[in-house]
Amino acid sequence: MSAQLERRIDQLESRFAMLDLVSDYCLGFDKHDFGRFINIWWEDAVWEIGPPFGTFEGAEGVTRAVKEILWPAWSASTHFTTNLRVTFNGADSADGICDVDCIGTTSDGQAQTVSATYRDRFERRNGVWKIALRNVQMHHFSPLVGVTLTPPK
Repeated sequence: MSAQLERRIDQLESRFAMLDLVSDYCLGFDKHDFGRFINIWWEDAVWEIGPPFGTFEGAEGVTRAVKEILWPAWSASTHFTTNLRVTFNGADSADGICDVDCIGTTSDGQAQTVSATYRDRFERRNGVWKIALRNVQMHHFSPLVGVTLTPPK
């Protein structure tokens, strides 16, 4: 097999791995599946959520952000990511950008909508792709006044 074909196949497989990371972020967070969620990050990853939450470093910071700040703030959430675009910087490094809309209910019962852009740096170490950096640029974080989100009966 030619080197060019091997590189193309590797990039295809890598893109699917990165798509899974983006999906596992949403599924892990929304389903409170901490194992799935923490598995997407490198131990030294940085998660820049920005205002009103802050920046969190390493597995310890990501764990604190989710378990002590975000999950207690949300009684339910559903993330929808779209438009993932990956740009390779080398065989083991890539940048990603995608948009996210999230709807949910905060712990005080207020329906909320969030729109943001995720900018990621993916790194492959020892054959495994994970997120090394996720920067979140919030576009809006707004209450849905007069709306109560409830499960169907």
